[in-house]
Amino acid sequence: MELGHNFGYLNVKKGGTESMKIVKLFLIGVFSIILTGNVSLAETIPFDSDKWEIKAKESKIVDYLGQKSLYMNQGLALIKDSEFTDGIIEYDVAFSQKRGFFGAVWRLQDSANYEKFYMRSHQSGNPDANQYTPVFNHQSGWQLYYGEGYGAAVKYAFDEWIHVKIVVSGQNAEVYIKNMDKPVLSARLLRNTKAGKIGLIHERFAPVHFANFSFTPKSNPPLIGKPKAPAKTSSGTVITWSVSDAFKEEALSGKFRFSESDWKNLTWEKYAAEPTGLLDLARANAIEDGKNTVFAKTTVIAEKEHIKPLKFGFSDRIKIYLNGRLIYGGNNTYRTRDYRYLGTISFFDQLYLPLKKGENELIMAVSESFGGWGVQARFNDMKEIAFGK
Repeated sequence: MELGHNFGYLNVKKGGTESMKIVKLFLIGVFSIILTGNVSLAETIPFDSDKWEIKAKESKIVDYLGQKSLYMNQGLALIKDSEFTDGIIEYDVAFSQKRGFFGAVWRLQDSANYEKFYMRSHQSGNPDANQYTPVFNHQSGWQLYYGEGYGAAVKYAFDEWIHVKIVVSGQNAEVYIKNMDKPVLSARLLRNTKAGKIGLIHERFAPVHFANFSFTPKSNPPLIGKPKAPAKTSSGTVITWSVSDAFKEEALSGKFRFSESDWKNLTWEKYAAEPTGLLDLARANAIEDGKNTVFAKTTVIAEKEHIKPLKFGFSDRIKIYLNGRLIYGGNNTYRTRDYRYLGTISFFDQLYLPLKKGENELIMAVSESFGGWGVQARFNDMKEIAFGK
């Protein structure tokens, strides 16, 4: 067989047995990649392309620091026809030292539900200089998801281009900033793995410039880092809650006791907490028409009448009812305790429950303003108590 075609750098001539073997292997590899779908092609999308759908308070295409860029103020820029599950997202970003929040979104189902990574320009060098968070029903959960695995200390250069790369692989992702050889953040993704749109976001305060946006669809790309494993669930943690539909917070004003008739118009659905014990209430409800409060309910069965300490955390405000009677009220809203206070959730608070023998209905009414709608609770031990079904 005689071949005289040029395959890139391979020029095969008659009688070249070794060259023939190389060509065959090369062609087999090419067809294998095509057939298995493992081909990865980066696609750069110019911001003046009609592939973009941009909705913002202010946006325009401008030349900035030698690059054609998207100037954006409070908005979302999405690739219209993107169906992104796994792969690589890259872009350049430039910003001032003024307070700002901006980054990328992926697996976007709609404007209320997606994965998000963003930078905080004013927190340069601090542990919360950036943030990964899931978004459920418009609620960005940065008060619930913080620390290792959600943000990293990165010192930014201002008013110059910074390259960002996000590698998404199944339930994990890693973020590179400036240095493309080592991720600054390895995150465990908290939404279900489902294809969706990708794009860029600017949320508030000082505007931002983006340039050179590209994405590479790729099934399960390899990751260098490894997300921190969640803490093992304590045996005393409430792992299942019944959650009501949402209602207005003012409905609780002056209510110190509840009876069964007070719940009759509510619907309830069971939700499992995360291994840490956190229940992200935005998974269950959106805040609409001022309805910013839900009940989260569990049952504690006591072998005898006694007092049992309960540790808990909440965001933003809570009222706790035991057997229909109000026993606690608290406020954990951003900046309520100090001008630097973030309102993050943890097991910061403790309550001593006066349990009666038998079933005890524990209900936590949790109200939200912004930043994360959540609740968690655990007993130090389960001596003489059990959770109801």
